[in-house]
Amino acid sequence: MHESELQVFIDGTTYYFAQSSDEDASVGTPYLISNRASHAKEYTGIIGISGKRKGSVYFTADADMLKVLLASMGETTLTHEYLCDLVGEVANTISGNARKEFGNDFLISVPIVVVGEKKIVMPQDLRSFVIPINWRDHEAFLVICLE
Repeated sequence: MHESELQVFIDGTTYYFAQSSDEDASVGTPYLISNRASHAKEYTGIIGISGKRKGSVYFTADADMLKVLLASMGETTLTHEYLCDLVGEVANTISGNARKEFGNDFLISVPIVVVGEKKIVMPQDLRSFVIPINWRDHEAFLVICLE
């Protein structure tokens, strides 16, 4: 994965937070991990990628961050179902923005939401980029695994 491709996801992430909340998110330095490790937090929205590129993109955050993000959007219902919807929406929006940049051959699935700090299994022969996302006093991760 090239730096310019990684930047597409970083820009999509910062744009999402800028448009959805009253405070911008900052992005930490991306780093590579082997796919034997997992960076899943309490709620994870996963998008499968197919077409010319194959793999997945996932956004993962704790319930506290998602509740504060919902509240900053003006939402007063902070239930488990709303947190699941939000984490899926974040992953879908970031991936959808990347699709605009990469073209029609960058196909994205509907979000799959995983609850709990489960191990997210990625292809062992690939490595993933982890992008730390800091917003207010919260940290989330965007993880990108593409071949």
